[in-house]
Amino acid sequence: MFFREAKTNDIEKMHEVRMAVQENKLSDPTLIKPEDYTLLLTERGKGWVCEVEGEIGGFAVVDLQEAKVWALFVKPDQEGNFMGRMLHDMLVSWCFSRGIPKLTLTTAPNTRAEKFYLKSGWQQIGNKPNGEIIFELENNLEDLLT
Repeated sequence: MFFREAKTNDIEKMHEVRMAVQENKLSDPTLIKPEDYTLLLTERGKGWVCEVEGEIGGFAVVDLQEAKVWALFVKPDQEGNFMGRMLHDMLVSWCFSRGIPKLTLTTAPNTRAEKFYLKSGWQQIGNKPNGEIIFELENNLEDLLT
């Protein structure tokens, strides 16, 4: 496994990962376009990918303007090998080391993702009208350093 910063030439493969997931599937695949990835990777945020034998097996993207995890997805055949954990931890550490006070994200209820975020210290703070859970993670980096 090799982790690195996501580049715009990774977008096609990142989207393939997004479309391959079994949970948190997009109700309409046209809701997310290549331009959305481009905007987040070049202007609004940052992303990371994990390569396995030269193929992208997972990725994470943060929207810095909204302090929100925009994406964290792993191909089904790569689940359970800590790729998601590593991508999550890279994203969170990077954001918090830059002084972001808290991050939010949403995910579908009753999914492995929900359990993953709860286990990772995220707190449920509400639900969206569509039923998705809203999670928040506070930056406790200063507490850890004192």
